[in-house]
Amino acid sequence: MKKRVVITGAGTINALGHDVPSTLAAMREGRCGIGPLDIPDVDRLSVQIGAQVKGFEAEGIFNRQQMSLYDRFTQFTLVAAREAIAQAGLEFHGDLAAQSGVVLGNSGGGMTTLDANYRSVYEEGKNRVHPFVVPKLMNNAAASHVSMEFNLKGPSFTVASACASSNHAMAQAFQMVQSGMSPVMITGGSESMLCFGGVKAWEGLRVMTKDTCRPFSANRNGMVQGEGAGVFVFEEMEHAKRRGAEIMAEVAGFAMSSDAADIVMPSKQGAARAISGALANAGLNPSDVCYINAHGTGTAANDKTECAAVADVFGSHADHLMISSTKAMHGHCIGGTGAVELLACIMALRDGIIAPTIGYEEPDPECALDVVPNEAREVRVDAALSNAFAFGGLNAVLALRRV
Repeated sequence: MKKRVVITGAGTINALGHDVPSTLAAMREGRCGIGPLDIPDVDRLSVQIGAQVKGFEAEGIFNRQQMSLYDRFTQFTLVAAREAIAQAGLEFHGDLAAQSGVVLGNSGGGMTTLDANYRSVYEEGKNRVHPFVVPKLMNNAAASHVSMEFNLKGPSFTVASACASSNHAMAQAFQMVQSGMSPVMITGGSESMLCFGGVKAWEGLRVMTKDTCRPFSANRNGMVQGEGAGVFVFEEMEHAKRRGAEIMAEVAGFAMSSDAADIVMPSKQGAARAISGALANAGLNPSDVCYINAHGTGTAANDKTECAAVADVFGSHADHLMISSTKAMHGHCIGGTGAVELLACIMALRDGIIAPTIGYEEPDPECALDVVPNEAREVRVDAALSNAFAFGGLNAVLALRRV
């Protein structure tokens, strides 16, 4: 018998806030976290903006030994994990520790470590690097440190599927709890690519805007990179109820698909299969869904394709849907983006507040859906979807219910 899976803890750090309350407040207010980048050699970049985490002093949070092991993406993950697990009120000992694990999404790994050490070797001519460079930059570093800090001895690993990494990771965690393999899984994702090399690489794709992100707006001109982490406690519902935990939302189902078509251009058919598959897996009818947190990158290719896929799946009900992209606020957090965006779905389900698509200026006839332009909206939401569509044609959609 399949178990029901609920969220009992959430944590984050991103350009909007260093925790969940401040992030949700910023989403409600439609605040923009995009601004000038503060990184070395920014003057050599043609794109000089990003949704950067400001005011984060890692030295005050981690000791010297930890700093030698933690890349910025790992630091973000641990900050978010501590908040999520503290909110859930869990401690992991005995059988619970042995069965519980961590599955995180990440795309680039320790990009700031990689960038700094390339500089050291190639620019400064040094012949040696720190002995912890490899364990610091590896993609699974964050998952491993979370498992060590919280005594999580069950299934633990990292999923890397570009911009769908977090949703793929959370889908795996959901399955493990649903199947009875694990009563609790820590899941989500993180990314910190806002270093010179990380931004320069994305510049080459020519999908980046130099001013700001305007998803679904006719005058949009590209995406903005962000950074940060979102971490959640996925718990078997009866386990959560027995210990009197606060339940934030229920994870009802998911689906994944591959476009099998193009390495960068999205496919309407692939996106539609993932959306309709998530509805079927969750036992939801299209009319049950009130809100979709869109992938919504602010590129013409994504926005038009995503809206067409939503229209195909929902048919006449598409006119009654609200669909917003929060990337205009916190940027595109790449492998961590689905995790940060899941917070908007939780806010919609728990608090009845839909985060807006800010920066919206001109209607686009090819994106003729209710994109909740510029101002948050109060409405009861019983079911929501969170979309993630990645380079490589890899799609993952999560379905959630109000509890």
